[in-house]
Amino acid sequence: MELNSYIDHTLLKASATEREIIKLCTEAITYNFYSVCVNSCYVPIAKQALKETPVNICTVVGFPLGASSTASKVFEARQAIKDGATEIDMVMNIGFMKSRNYVAVLKDITEVKKAIGKTPLKVILEISELSKNEIVRATEICVDAKVDFVKTSTGFSKSGATLTAVKIIKKTLKGKAQIKASGGIRDRETALKYIEAGVDRIGASAGVAMINDQVSSSTY
Repeated sequence: MELNSYIDHTLLKASATEREIIKLCTEAITYNFYSVCVNSCYVPIAKQALKETPVNICTVVGFPLGASSTASKVFEARQAIKDGATEIDMVMNIGFMKSRNYVAVLKDITEVKKAIGKTPLKVILEISELSKNEIVRATEICVDAKVDFVKTSTGFSKSGATLTAVKIIKKTLKGKAQIKASGGIRDRETALKYIEAGVDRIGASAGVAMINDQVSSSTY
């Protein structure tokens, strides 16, 4: 198992500069990470920096709150793909989920999935805001929406991924989608534990530290 092939090399902080995005892309090429994950305004820069390389471009939609309208999520996702994104990570509408308005949660996800076609869609649950039962229900909705991945966290809430949540998600998915863990995964040992638990992708800004068997101070 090559750890680098699991990593979405991530830089999503609001203050990220163009220079930092180019550095992120250079690192992704050097270490052969699966993708870079950047805010949608930086997708064109990432596309230019990564042209003629196998590194994919992931971007986020409705990030980090998930509370924007479905129409805006659909537009953002479509535009990101036009700009060069090859994967979309959208934040579930957490407020609708907490309101038990499951029909609205499903519609929000389904509309984005329909808009982007075969482009892989990862749905971020933000597990720190959900109970175990809500994680199960949210995962079931993701299965109904035929998403490609269920993702644990944005990395911008009160806490990130947990092995407990990954196990709940995996049990609920029953192989019908893949799992991405993100938020607080900062070293190789931790990353490997998540992979052993069944994670298919890891979102982290600490990818270089992981490969070099160091510990990063990054929160994502």
